[in-house]
Amino acid sequence: MSYNFLNIAATPDVRAVQAEMGTAGMWPEPGKVVEPSALGPHEKDFISERDSFYMATVSETGWPYVQHRGGPMGFLHVLDDQTLAFADFRGNLQYITAGNLRGSDRACLFLMDYTRRRRLKIYATVSLAGADESLALKEKWAAENYRAVTERIYLLNVVAFDWNCPQHIVPRYTFEQLKAHIEPVMQRLEELEAENAALRQRLQE
Repeated sequence: MSYNFLNIAATPDVRAVQAEMGTAGMWPEPGKVVEPSALGPHEKDFISERDSFYMATVSETGWPYVQHRGGPMGFLHVLDDQTLAFADFRGNLQYITAGNLRGSDRACLFLMDYTRRRRLKIYATVSLAGADESLALKEKWAAENYRAVTERIYLLNVVAFDWNCPQHIVPRYTFEQLKAHIEPVMQRLEELEAENAALRQRLQE
């Protein structure tokens, strides 16, 4: 596990449970200051290939809320080594995530690659900008011909990230991924059916 990520995640209560379970010695002692982590080429490529992710925020009541965010592949933009951005499309009009971020700008993202059984976790602070304040990103979405109303832009400053092991990640495949493998089989099946039809016709003559 990334030291910087654990430095945030391992609260005193977490450390206490680690001690109870005999795993405290597996992890380094927490530092006093958390320096933001810089995304590397591997993380940037992984993020640019995602078409969805999960984002957790915490409300004023202390209850967590996890929201699924989706869009065209690459809708979560990597602006630089520590900054991500994505367009907030109009959804169910509840605005729970946007509201939670007014009380606390902290969020945690889970990015999943079910096909390759990979998972990237990100701690970030978030600021919101109206769509008109970020015309470059808004115009980029318009060029993608994605039918959705952009209400605001989420700007995320990456504080820490960590990769999880693939254990218990069940492989799943998108329709497009399956289509690439199924189409040749379906084409061959059509050819065989046509050939069989022609042979039956000859037998009847």
